[in-house]
Amino acid sequence: MDAFRYGLTVLLVCTALPFLFYWPVVHGLIGFWRRRGPVVTFVCTLGGMFLGALLLFRLRTVLVQGDLGTRLDTTAVGVALIVTAGWLRGRIQKELPMKVLVGIPELAVESNPQELVSAGIFGRIQHPRYVQFFVALGGWAFIANHFSAYAVWLLWIPGVYVTVLFEERELTERFGEAYQRYRRDVPRFLPRLL
Repeated sequence: MDAFRYGLTVLLVCTALPFLFYWPVVHGLIGFWRRRGPVVTFVCTLGGMFLGALLLFRLRTVLVQGDLGTRLDTTAVGVALIVTAGWLRGRIQKELPMKVLVGIPELAVESNPQELVSAGIFGRIQHPRYVQFFVALGGWAFIANHFSAYAVWLLWIPGVYVTVLFEERELTERFGEAYQRYRRDVPRFLPRLL
């Protein structure tokens, strides 16, 4: 189990950190990427993520620190979080086709028009995809039970917040007042209980 947890921590450090920069780079520079189109955007951004993952992998002995041991309680929490993330993913996929999930409408607005999605899970929270990623990453971090895995998970909080600010700016440009109403009516990350 220790080798599995170590490998999982390496995977989290080497993939989750570069992925954290993907959406802020796309949304933060959306005008630049729209002029280049989806193919160039994906080649550049995914290529950058791959190179970042390789660099982090080379630094894994420095970055993967703080083994907290195999524990039944953290593993149980991790499994529960992963199951929750899977449930969220299923709800998200009911509302969004794959081309929307990968960001084609943001990059090719004219050829891929999209309506504002506010039904289903999107009627309860504005950004269920980021919540789903965060919950899943937390689940894997609890199973890995390494300080480095938890650190990566916690780095997603400011990273996702910055991403959301860029994305909301882009959605306001695309959907105008309809998106502003949606923002007022639907919470960002946590659904209202009443």
